[in-house]
Formats: sequence, structure tokens, C-alpha cells
Amino acid sequence: MYNTGIMAVECYAPERAVTNDDLAKLVDTSDEWIYSRTGIKSRHVSTGENTSQMCIKVAERLLEKTGVKPEELDLIIVATITPDFATPSTACLVQGAIGADNAAAFDVSAACSGFIYSLSIADKFIKAGEYKKALVIGAETLSKYVDWQDRTTCVLFGDGAGGAIVEARERGGIIADVLHAKGSDGMKLTGCEKKVRNFLSSPEPDRHYFIMDGKAIFNFATKVIPQSINIITQKSGVSLDDVKYIVPHQANYRIIEFAARKLKLPIEKFYINIDRYGNTSAASIAIALGEMSNEGLLQRGDKVILTGFGAGLTWGSMLIEW
Repeated sequence: MYNTGIMAVECYAPERAVTNDDLAKLVDTSDEWIYSRTGIKSRHVSTGENTSQMCIKVAERLLEKTGVKPEELDLIIVATITPDFATPSTACLVQGAIGADNAAAFDVSAACSGFIYSLSIADKFIKAGEYKKALVIGAETLSKYVDWQDRTTCVLFGDGAGGAIVEARERGGIIADVLHAKGSDGMKLTGCEKKVRNFLSSPEPDRHYFIMDGKAIFNFATKVIPQSINIITQKSGVSLDDVKYIVPHQANYRIIEFAARKLKLPIEKFYINIDRYGNTSAASIAIALGEMSNEGLLQRGDKVILTGFGAGLTWGSMLIEW
């Protein structure tokens, strides 16, 4: 049976960076208020690029970096909750744009856990011998669904994309993963509701924007991150001492700090870039990996844990040997 190894990772963010001071011109807030509560200083916001366009840029960078030809890809998965359309899928738009005519393509909707969910799916296909090379992308244009008059949510989110080409490998790669969901608490974080509208129904307004119970999500995240990471170490038999980096979903610096204390780990073991990107949902872990790779932080043989949590509610972790 093959393992699933990561050939390369890449990331992309829109050029426009919106600072906390910029947001203070829109709502009653300040740089100090936002940063002290979230760890965010700025975030990238699209000025017209949609989710598929950012995905395509990531895909093109990955193909150039690896030398993989588009027709060699067997599978394309895009993790997103902000697709261009309900259909066609964002993955199909990417497949068509890059000419990956031999690849199956579909989207995964698991919010901030989406990239881990998608890597896990690709891993199972490759280990089953069905496919040899897959393109996995996490991408969001969250600014489409942000209420820019709601200071409790508009300060949190950003746009961007990141991804990986994964392939069958004899050793290393994805060692273990664990995925979870709790739909009974799903209404704690909602976005882009679409009510039934037809000639038999009475019109009701949609709740288009993100609505979040911030306290509930904080309590959820600080509980499940340490649990999920501990499950991964038990499942794999790998000690946290042997893990070089933990790459968490970038939702809130205080959540990551709390998890580090609970795991009795130095905060330096966690890769953090939330100050420059904000919460990019399914893109956040992928963007972090892309940055880490481009900064030369990831070397062959390094053990890395990815851990995500978010709307759904969903969460999960994955242990990778680079």
C-alpha cells in the first residue's frame, strides 16, 4: 500500500491588505481593540478576484514548482464555503482552467477544517490505489459574506488560497488523521443562508452574512484542539517532542495560545500568521504551509501536525512526515 506524500505547497492572497485602522473608518473599533482580542493586524481582501481565480493561481504555481503536467493529475479537491457558484463546483472551474482533463473534481464544504478533510479524502484515494497525483486546495473569498457594519465579525475574516500537490510515495507522508463533526451545534456559526423561495412559500429574508456566537466558538475550539492533537499522537505513536511544528487554523491568537498552554507546549512550536491574514477559513492552514515552505522551514523528514476547527461544527488533525 502506498503512502501519500506532499510534493509541494503554495499560497496566494489578493494584493489589497486592509489594516485595523482601515476598518476603524467603517465601524466603531480600533487597532488596539482588534489586536488585543484576536492577534490580527491586517487581512487581504479581494478587489474582484473570486474563489476560483485564486485557486487557479495556486494551481499554476504548484504545477510550475513541481513540473507536474496538468494531465498527470488524477484528482482535484477544493475546500471552500465561498464558491463562485453552487454549480459548477470550484474544483471543476480549476480543472477546466488548467487543462487537467484526466482529473475527477469536486468541492468539500467543511469550513475551517476543510483543507484537512480534503487532504484526508485525497489520502484515502491514493492509498486505495485509485489515483497517483492529486491537487488539494483550500480557498475562500470570505469578504463576500462579511457584514462590514458588524464589528464583531468584520474584523476577523480575510481572503486567500493555498494548496498542495500530493502523490503516492513509499515512505513518509500522511501518517495519521482524525476527523470530527458536531452538527447539533452547527447553528453557532452560520453564513449565506438560502431560504426556500417559490410560488408556494411566503418570502422571508435570507441571513446572508456570517452570524457567530463568539463565546461558544472560543470554548469549542480551546477544548477540541488539545483533544484532537492528543488523539493523533496516541493513534500514531509519535510524541509531541518529535513534532517540529503544529500548524493550527488561524482563527484567533488567544485560541492558539490557550491550546499551547493546555498541551504544555511553547507557543513557538505553533506556526502563526494570523496577524497578516486574519481568519481565511479553509485556506488558513494551506496558506501557512505555503509560507513555511517558501521560508525554508520545512525539511524532508520533519513531522508536522495540522489542526483545524470551525463551522459545522467540524474539527480534525493530521500528522505528516514531510
